[in-house]
Amino acid sequence: MNLKMKYSCLILLVFTFSASHGAVDFGFAGDILTSTGNILKSVISKSLKLNQSPDDFFEEFKNILIGYPFEPGFMFVSTLCSIVVSEENIKPRIRPSIEKMNYVLKTKDRNISVPLNDPVELWSLDDFNRDWPTVIMVTGWTTNISEGTAADSIYDAYECRGNVNFVLIDTAGFVDTIYSWAAFNTEEIGNILADSLAILTESEYDMENITLIGHSLGAQICGSAGRNFYNKTNKLLPKIIGLDPANPCFDMGESLTGLYRGDADFVIVLHSNPGIFGKADPLGDIDFYVNGLRPKAPGCFTITCSHGRAVEYYAESVYPGNEHNFMAVKCNSLSALEQNSCKGIPIPMGYATPTNVKGNYFLKVNKKSPYGKNSTKNFVPICQVFNDSMSYN
Repeated sequence: MNLKMKYSCLILLVFTFSASHGAVDFGFAGDILTSTGNILKSVISKSLKLNQSPDDFFEEFKNILIGYPFEPGFMFVSTLCSIVVSEENIKPRIRPSIEKMNYVLKTKDRNISVPLNDPVELWSLDDFNRDWPTVIMVTGWTTNISEGTAADSIYDAYECRGNVNFVLIDTAGFVDTIYSWAAFNTEEIGNILADSLAILTESEYDMENITLIGHSLGAQICGSAGRNFYNKTNKLLPKIIGLDPANPCFDMGESLTGLYRGDADFVIVLHSNPGIFGKADPLGDIDFYVNGLRPKAPGCFTITCSHGRAVEYYAESVYPGNEHNFMAVKCNSLSALEQNSCKGIPIPMGYATPTNVKGNYFLKVNKKSPYGKNSTKNFVPICQVFNDSMSYN
């Protein structure tokens, strides 16, 4: 899309947005032009100050028209849900039934399902290599393992590295019900996962080899698993990676607190849809704000797309040779980053994030794959299975 077409689209979008929000009266063309002009003037002024490209300019407008209007509504829903949950006035109509849920150990040749209430069977499988690290992935609301997407994209990346036990949790629809019921279920499912991990570590499996990864509600389940594991064993899991942890219903100090620093020895959080489907608050030891606090990810036209981008960003960082695709700088805002006011040492976001750093880090990404600004142009993932003698970080 050339610059002329983009500006034409922007004017049309502002026109529609202003009308739908009562900012203009179609009986007065002058009001329409004034409203449109004021918005355009503000954004163009900022764009010129930051020397933004037409693409950046267009992305800024999409955030104004597509992303930001959702934030007040989601804030209200989240607050209301948190109050109701804390008062214990309602209970989920559908509660987890452990006998219907499964672990799925993914291998190159097959997927092996084991009931969640029989973790000993899982850890005893011939296909579970006790000398390898174990990654446990928990998907979010309406993204279960049968649909692929989040789970498969991250598995493919880890399988490309080789020498890893990759386990998914099949929640059998218990996080695919009405959202408020699903939110209730995260704590209980997390407790079940904690029991299984306690059994694994008691069998002399090295706890330092365990990593939990969760997307959306799955990230909140991982937080629950980490807290409950500590309560059962008095030990902290080494690492939890939260990919855009779910926002609605999860407020600190209420019944559903969700993932937070302290749930593992090191908690990493990637934010891609802050303030809407994903939490905007810093939650981990280190929080990465992709495109700052803007709720719409570059290249996305929906908030659902933006919420899922955290998974794609992380998966890209796992592929061998792409560990440093996403370089972030400790900063207070995206604007400060764009003005080169953040002078810290850049660190990689995702697979290679060092565990000795803390704070809020900001970065920008590309609109399409490869998303990392530091990636090789025209990147195509090429799998290379590491030799057994090579280390897994």
